[in-house]
Amino acid sequence: GYGAGLRPELAKGFVYSDCWVDDARLVVLNAMDARRLGADIRTRTECHGARRGGPGWELRLRRRADGAETVAAARALVNAAGPWADRVAGGVMGGNRTPPLRHIKGSHIVVPRVHDGDHALILQNHDRRIVFVIPYEGRFSLIGTTDVAVQGDPAGVSASVEEIAYLCAAVSQYLAKPVTPADVVWSYAGVRPLYDDGSANPSAVTRDYVLKLEADGGEAPALHVFGGKITTYRRLAEHAR
Repeated sequence: GYGAGLRPELAKGFVYSDCWVDDARLVVLNAMDARRLGADIRTRTECHGARRGGPGWELRLRRRADGAETVAAARALVNAAGPWADRVAGGVMGGNRTPPLRHIKGSHIVVPRVHDGDHALILQNHDRRIVFVIPYEGRFSLIGTTDVAVQGDPAGVSASVEEIAYLCAAVSQYLAKPVTPADVVWSYAGVRPLYDDGSANPSAVTRDYVLKLEADGGEAPALHVFGGKITTYRRLAEHAR
């Protein structure tokens, strides 16, 4: 049943349904659909310069494989660079902007499977956060996540020793067989690019997306996308359009 793997004295819980998606495949399918509708898709290509030129934008592109550079033109520019949106706004676009973006790291650990069944567990921690346990690749369980403010290059984040210990302690309050850092077979971390709403607690920062449009004085428009999450990505895209 739903209580498989949990301490026997736990007698009450709640059940609800949610959705699951392979996020990497979803990105690819969206790109393929955009290409079908006429978009020019350039993977592994960096935009390292953007400036307004006449009625539109002039973009300097660099291909990662061989460093070859090209120039492209666009009537409008959408900055949807996720954790790098602040660098694009303040660096690539050549402005002195200070975008209202906060980087919040979420770390995950993978351990040998802790419960039977296809269902996930969402467990309430003492600090009022929740931690999930999800069946993962057959023989394992995926446990996450944390909320830690970080700075620097988002590509360089990883799960810290403290975060791994936190996740193990959080789920072990509920599991019949506790897990320890020694049980962790793999860990990873990602960065949430959240709109800075002034919250002191990283867990309380809004997960809603915010769109900022620059189109003053008849200049070529630029749209900045801050925040958002995969469950609202389609709504965000329709709003941006």
